[in-house]
Amino acid sequence: MEVRVAAARTGSPEISMTRCCQLLGVHRSRLYYEPVEISQSEIDLMNLIRDIWLKRSFYGYRKITCELQRIYGYVINRKRVKRLMDVMGIKAIYPTPKTSIKSAENPVYPYLLEKLKIDRPNQVWMVDITYLKLGRRFVYLVALIDVFSRYMVGWSLGETLSTDNCLKALKSALRKVKPEIINSDQGCQFTSGDWIKQLTKVSIKISMNGKGRCIDNIYIERFWRTIKYEAIFLNEYHDVNELKKAIKKYIHFYNFERYHQRLNYQTPSDIYFGFCSNL
Repeated sequence: MEVRVAAARTGSPEISMTRCCQLLGVHRSRLYYEPVEISQSEIDLMNLIRDIWLKRSFYGYRKITCELQRIYGYVINRKRVKRLMDVMGIKAIYPTPKTSIKSAENPVYPYLLEKLKIDRPNQVWMVDITYLKLGRRFVYLVALIDVFSRYMVGWSLGETLSTDNCLKALKSALRKVKPEIINSDQGCQFTSGDWIKQLTKVSIKISMNGKGRCIDNIYIERFWRTIKYEAIFLNEYHDVNELKKAIKKYIHFYNFERYHQRLNYQTPSDIYFGFCSNL
């Protein structure tokens, strides 16, 4: 191919340069392209950038530049780091899709946890949705957590932000036990008629966060941070089934094996199942 393109450069009175490229199936810009060799030092720098990013996937090019300068002694600017990150196709992982979109037509319920003393399992559950990146698309994880013990009582992974996915997680949890209260944000999934109907049918009290108060759902938010940093960001998943298996495995670890400082280094299952046996 290269020989034929080189011959085309000599020109022909009958065939234009453009036509030669068309006949040979070569884009004309290739005739003027000079390949750029990447030096070994540049490759070493790119590997170091990737190592930093793998440990701290929430770092963008600015923070990675600071680490290269302060920790590794590089004399380097942000533009170069950004260019190399673009070449490698990596960037900071941070929230972008909105999972909680309020519907003006649906009713909003009051927040019931303001002065409530939570002193037993299944008194209050919290539910929320987060997104997970899978290749070039997003999937959505719904989970319910018992506030007293931090035990994950139910979850579901779906490819859309549908109420059906939330109901699937709810029903999986209700097969085991029923809480007194479920707290959520004001997203359209949790104010929808189907969700409200399911809770009222089994006499569960409905509590919703105040507008803009994500701290009201802080325990499930902490779980999102934990599962993402300990199981999701450190691995690469190729399809939904593979991701589901990983989530199932991690939630079992989280419930039965992972020690929690705030639980005096007990596991959520120790608290959740041990509470009744101590009565």
